Order: sequence, then structure tokens, then C-alpha cells
Amino acid sequence: MITVVQNHEKAMRFSIPLWKRTFDLSCALVALALLSPLLLVIGLLIKLDSKGSILYVSKRAGAGCRVFDFYKFRTMRIGAEGELETLKKSLNQYGEDTDNQNEAVFVKLKKDPRVTHLGKFLRKTSLDELHQLYNIIKGDMSVVGNRPLPLYEAEQLLKEDSMAQRFQAPAGLTGLWQVRRRGQTNMSEEERKNLDNEYAQNYSFQMDVKLILQTLKVFVQKESV
Repeated sequence: MITVVQNHEKAMRFSIPLWKRTFDLSCALVALALLSPLLLVIGLLIKLDSKGSILYVSKRAGAGCRVFDFYKFRTMRIGAEGELETLKKSLNQYGEDTDNQNEAVFVKLKKDPRVTHLGKFLRKTSLDELHQLYNIIKGDMSVVGNRPLPLYEAEQLLKEDSMAQRFQAPAGLTGLWQVRRRGQTNMSEEERKNLDNEYAQNYSFQMDVKLILQTLKVFVQKESV
């Protein structure tokens, strides 16, 4: 799967603009310096809460369909990925009943039984995402952009010519659809696709600053992405 995504004919060369890379590094380094004690506490709590590693690392497709190691604090029990196919049978895609759940591009379980007790809190507060600051420093991601996708989702999207465009923008920690419909499961797949393309077409410094401020607002309100 990794090779298929990396070598897909729709994959394009993309480099993060200098202004965006400078902005990303500045934000990520300051945030990491301020949040380091919190990261250590979260890591310790994960170890105490359940068996397994502190971090969840997976392959994701970002800008230009480039594949990279994506970091999050672990919120699921060990062996959770192997349970996904079984759980798909009861999948409720964005809160909608559908006969085509296995064909859906974006896979999201409304009530995922694999999530640990601490994991539920980390997800609700989006604290599980903080380790992606390292992805931003490495240049894999940007502060604002389209979410990096699991390889099976990227592969499905690349079957649609119109969706290659969403990979012509940086992968981001937050973005349009996370801010506009934060915490809601009833956003349609088509809406998410349109918002991804909208960001790829229109992203700018002003847009990024606005989305960061909106993200901070909903974070303070304790809603979840």
C-alpha cells in the first residue's frame, strides 16, 4: 500500500512555502517549549493507564502523497488496529445509516470500544494530537492544513481525479473541516472532501492565522476535533 501511494500518478511534487515553513517552526518550537512538562505528564499517565507504548505511530499520506511516520499519544488498547475490519460491520459513518459503509473513504467510529478510559479524555481535549508538534518540526506537517490520511483512505481518494488537489497543500494539525464542524459526527464525506479542496485552493497566511485562532477558541470551549 505504501508503494502504491508514493508512486501514484496523481502524486505531485510539493514543497511548503518559505513563509509557511517559518511560521510552522516558530509556532511548533514555542509550543513544544511551553508544553514539554504536560507532554511528560501525559506520557506517564498513559503508561499507568494501560499496557503498551506511549506513542501511536502510523504511516500517513501528506502533501504530494508523501508517506511519513505520524505521531500521536496512544489512546487505544493494544491490538486495536487488528479489530477495525470486524468493527466496520457496525460502523456508523458520521452518524448516518448507510448501506455503503465499507465504501466510505473516511472511517470514523461513533463510539469506538477500543479507546481506553484515559484515551477518551485525551481525544475529547485533543491532547492526543500534541505529539504532532514533532511532525511539524520535521517538516512532515504544517500547523494548518488538510489532515494527513491513513494510506487506505488516501488510496480511495486518489481514485477520484478531483481529489488529487487536496494533496497540493500541506498536511496539518488543524484545518477547515476540523474547525467548522469540530466534535460533530454528522458532516458528510462530500463536505469534508470539498473543504479539503477549498483549503488547497485558497490557503494563505491570513487564513492560517484565522484558523489557528478558531481552533484555540473551540479548544477552550472543550469541544473535540
